[in-house]
Amino acid sequence: MVYILWYCILAILSYYAIKTYLNNKYFIPNNVVLKSNYLPGVSVVAPAYNEGPNVVYNVKSLLSLSYPKYQVVLVNDGSTDDTLQQLIDEFELVKVDFYYQEKIKTQPVRGHYKSKNPLYSKLLVVDKENGKSKADASNAGINSTKYPLFLCTDVDCILKNDTIIKLAKPFIEAKKRVIATGAGIRISNSCEVKEGFLVKIHFPKGWYPRFQELEYVRAFLFGRMAWSQINGLLLVSGGLGMFDKEIAVAAGGYWHKSLGEDMELITRMRKYMYDNKLPFAIKYIPESLCWTEVPATREVLIRQRVRWARGLIQTLYMHKNIFFNPKYEKTGFLIFPYFFFFEFLIPILEVTGVIVLILGLFILDVNYINFLYLSLVVYLFYLIVTFISILLDDIIYKNYANTKEIIILIVMAIIEPFCYHPVNVYASLKGYYHFFRQKEQSWGNMQRQGFSTKKN
Repeated sequence: MVYILWYCILAILSYYAIKTYLNNKYFIPNNVVLKSNYLPGVSVVAPAYNEGPNVVYNVKSLLSLSYPKYQVVLVNDGSTDDTLQQLIDEFELVKVDFYYQEKIKTQPVRGHYKSKNPLYSKLLVVDKENGKSKADASNAGINSTKYPLFLCTDVDCILKNDTIIKLAKPFIEAKKRVIATGAGIRISNSCEVKEGFLVKIHFPKGWYPRFQELEYVRAFLFGRMAWSQINGLLLVSGGLGMFDKEIAVAAGGYWHKSLGEDMELITRMRKYMYDNKLPFAIKYIPESLCWTEVPATREVLIRQRVRWARGLIQTLYMHKNIFFNPKYEKTGFLIFPYFFFFEFLIPILEVTGVIVLILGLFILDVNYINFLYLSLVVYLFYLIVTFISILLDDIIYKNYANTKEIIILIVMAIIEPFCYHPVNVYASLKGYYHFFRQKEQSWGNMQRQGFSTKKN
């Protein structure tokens, strides 16, 4: 009942957050902001490891973003293929003397490269030794940036042309100091991409990508917008997040041993602001600004979710002093307890419930008629939440090509609890088990299938 009640509260908060955003969307038009003398510079940080086949196209896509004052910091994280050579050849790069301040400790940086061609003046390539984590590469990129804001993304993500301005606007408009912003991420599986640019958006074809489409819609439109409304965000996706560099560096940057470095960084940034008694805000934008490839097979999905589960409990355990600590206000009394009880404990409680019900067949006097009624109520509530998320997404952003795609999503939502959710529960429990067994911290191999390429 508490879980259902809390989701009802989230629904109300999400509604008001989206309504407020849409009402204020054109309060200060983008073209006015772009001409402002107070426009903050932004550094786009993109780590790359063995991205030789696509890195040139990906960098060209990042260099085409619409923003007057930004740079692209591509971090070659000790690639063993021809990633660096591809960049040198295509962008006419030469090694330059660079005043590098290691404000955040990383693996050694071997050099910095700039282009001789003025067309690529915004590009800076950082070559470093491999740190075995995206966090270490991102930190080297942050150390090399020159602007007060940085946007962290993955080199294989595809960003909308106006991504920077939309993520930067809250830093300009908000009354409190904004320390981070995020936005919706969509699934690029089955999309057509030409030379790093999104040509045509297609609805995911595979079962697992379609289930993840449901997850993303619920998470970004329903969950994170609600938390944004009460300044309670504890997670800004690693694939697309803009940060105040001063606060991120002061908080220590990304932790290179974390398996959930995006959540862990936001946690430390929040702690830093509380510790120094500084008012702050973290904003989320209900727009899809980034497309990324998601796991297409069960094996890769499980590896990803095991890492997410380990990252969750790792962050909660490392920052356990936040729990019910008056110093950390809503983070200590609301946000951390929510992630502990509703994110961490739920998979354990679900499995425990199943075991108890099975045992109840033999040793307990269970009223299964009432149990079925209760299960039906919970199931219908889940369907309502999911259907509302799909409806909002379609009405506001028109992300679906036709009614057929919406019907497919509805069918996927109906069968999700029986086909897909158990896989997530299994992966979460496996992640917890690995954490408590203190197995080696590893990201695992996240194989990607690549994009469909549009012919000329």
